[in-house]
Amino acid sequence: MSMTAFIFARGGSKGLPGKNLRPLAGKPLIGWAVEQALAVERIGRVIVSTDSEDIAAAARASGADTPFLRPAALAGDRTPELLAWRHALDHLQKTEGALPDPFISVPATSPLRLPQDIDACIDEYLASGADVVLTVTPAHRSPWFNMVKRLSDNGFGLVNDDGKGGRIIRRQDAPEVFDVTTVAYAVRPAYILANDDLFSGRVSAAVVPVERTVDIDTLWDFQLAEFIMKKRMEEE
Repeated sequence: MSMTAFIFARGGSKGLPGKNLRPLAGKPLIGWAVEQALAVERIGRVIVSTDSEDIAAAARASGADTPFLRPAALAGDRTPELLAWRHALDHLQKTEGALPDPFISVPATSPLRLPQDIDACIDEYLASGADVVLTVTPAHRSPWFNMVKRLSDNGFGLVNDDGKGGRIIRRQDAPEVFDVTTVAYAVRPAYILANDDLFSGRVSAAVVPVERTVDIDTLWDFQLAEFIMKKRMEEE
């Protein structure tokens, strides 16, 4: 079955201006995402949603389709990405008369993913019956053990201290927690059209190794990802 993947890459970025077109290990960031999505055997089409003509051109050069430009109102710093997802689905419904199931998002900001990570996300969606499948990685910090919050008296306390004295004092006793990554998402399209967040329905996850989960938001993130990517390329 041929599936469609989506990449959402707006032109504005305050943390790292122009990041989606910035060359990482010789290839624009948007190009890595398109290439990784197309390397998944089940994915036959990649659609890039962007408000930038330059990003759209780079996406097409990498093999993606850009059947529309995203409205500026859906490309702001504070615009929930779920609205951009909904816009893309509405466009396909109106122009092609069908919705892709699952809806697969492959964010441009995670260039260290491998195609098998996208595959794992799709597999979990098909096996679990969940509305939303995230990609996650085991967290190094736990709100039950070694994360604190500022208290009303300006002191600090555990994030999940119930105040009853039953504090967890060993990491091994804390519930297993994960960091949500931006490696990939697989979501039921009807869920996107009817909900405003990812956690109102049934949620499942595919676990990804931490070394493939760097999410680029700052120059430091970019430099770290490029260092790891170049090391990977040298080893291949």
